[in-house]
Amino acid sequence: MTLGMLFGIIFVQSEVVSWFRIQEMFRFESFHMYGIIGSAVVVAMIGVQAIKYFDIRTLDGEPIRINPKQWSSYRYWVGGIMFGLGWALLGACPGPIFALIGGGYSVMLVALLSAIAGTWVYGAMRPHLPH
Repeated sequence: MTLGMLFGIIFVQSEVVSWFRIQEMFRFESFHMYGIIGSAVVVAMIGVQAIKYFDIRTLDGEPIRINPKQWSSYRYWVGGIMFGLGWALLGACPGPIFALIGGGYSVMLVALLSAIAGTWVYGAMRPHLPH
């Protein structure tokens, strides 16, 4: 079993991919998803700090570089709103789409194709967007 398959099983069993759990989150009816997302943020923060503090390198021995981002609130607000609206309307964010498809929810193939189309449109428009 691959690590990705294990991750997908954990997503399904913990109900992270549940449309009902996601709707509960957006209606502020349940702490379940906020707890999972908050835990992921804390783990990521610890991981990034560990990479910096212990000078952790890739398997090839190259240093891991985390470039600082320039703050541009406009792009974060617009991107966050678009992502949040898509997530709320669809009931799934990009990561669990594959777990949902693997779990037998074939309707998520439409979501996957839409995500691919959106990525293609962004790639085509990227030179014309402010970055």
